[in-house]
Amino acid sequence: MRAAPNVIITGTPGVGKTVHCEQLAQEIGLKHLSVNQVAKDRDCYEEYDEERKSWVVDDDKLLDAIEDEVLQGGYLIDWHACDMFPKSWIDLVVVLRCPETSILYDRLSSRGYHEEKLQENLDAEIFGVLLEEARESYDEEIVVELNSEKDDDVEANCARISQWVENWKQQHAD
Repeated sequence: MRAAPNVIITGTPGVGKTVHCEQLAQEIGLKHLSVNQVAKDRDCYEEYDEERKSWVVDDDKLLDAIEDEVLQGGYLIDWHACDMFPKSWIDLVVVLRCPETSILYDRLSSRGYHEEKLQENLDAEIFGVLLEEARESYDEEIVVELNSEKDDDVEANCARISQWVENWKQQHAD
């Protein structure tokens, strides 16, 4: 039995997953697990995708690499996809959204995304691809959609997630 929940913070690149995870880690003491960093540190890649200019994560290798840690609980899992994580590992899925695509465009452009990758991510945001993926992969009551466009949103979202974590801990204390 976990003493603290596991929370996935997911969404299209540029919506603020890492910012939310870092702030929450400081505020509530859960550990920030950057899947991107774990994949790099523990060599969990299949190949390099030349077209997208990015590494393709080997899901099975990654899950094997983090399983022992995550099963202990207390993680904020920072990744742009959520469907690879077993339901039994996850207590809350937060899908961050940036409906104002001009804001998202600027964020991704400032990261140097090439036009095709940028458009692919904007389309994913417009069509709610990651929200749909979360809803298909997890029970409806644990999937929460939050907007992440302004600094105020980050504060409000972190406060809401913090409250949820507190409630979870109270309900699971014994």
